[in-house]
Amino acid sequence: MKFIKTDIEDVVIIEPKVFGDERGFFMETFRTELFNEHCAPREFVQENHSKSAKGVLRGLHYQTENTQGKLVRVVRGSVFDVAVDMRRDSPTFGKWVGVELSEHNKRQLWVPEGFAHGFYVMSEEAEFVYKCTDVYNPNAEASLRWDDPKVNINWPIEESYEPSLSEKDAQGFCFDDAPKF
Repeated sequence: MKFIKTDIEDVVIIEPKVFGDERGFFMETFRTELFNEHCAPREFVQENHSKSAKGVLRGLHYQTENTQGKLVRVVRGSVFDVAVDMRRDSPTFGKWVGVELSEHNKRQLWVPEGFAHGFYVMSEEAEFVYKCTDVYNPNAEASLRWDDPKVNINWPIEESYEPSLSEKDAQGFCFDDAPKF
């Protein structure tokens, strides 16, 4: 596996080595000791799988308690995946990084605790799989507005596919009012 630093040091792109031929492919998607060495020493306690249609924007989610680090990947389709640094003491506080994740590039993204996370579906549909370092806590969840002008994320949104949002995400916090770490 190849571990690639992003503009936010703690957010890491992971590229697997893919072995393929006319029969299909094989790749290793996770190994604890490599992850701990190149990303962060963590234990994953929950894994989730979602399916979304083109134009769906999920996020930007995080939890103020039971904070979750997430190792995310796409097994079908493609998304633009975003992490926003919500850590007050970080040199990249309020900055974001975005990466295309797809079934073709097979990349994963490590999003540490203290980040808001979300994605926009660019393909007809996408299946998104992610491991979490803590369990879901609905009483501590927060949503940062996807279109907050202070964060200014450059989403690759097609004109005919304005984001389809959940009610929770449509009512998300603006960055100045959002809970921070």
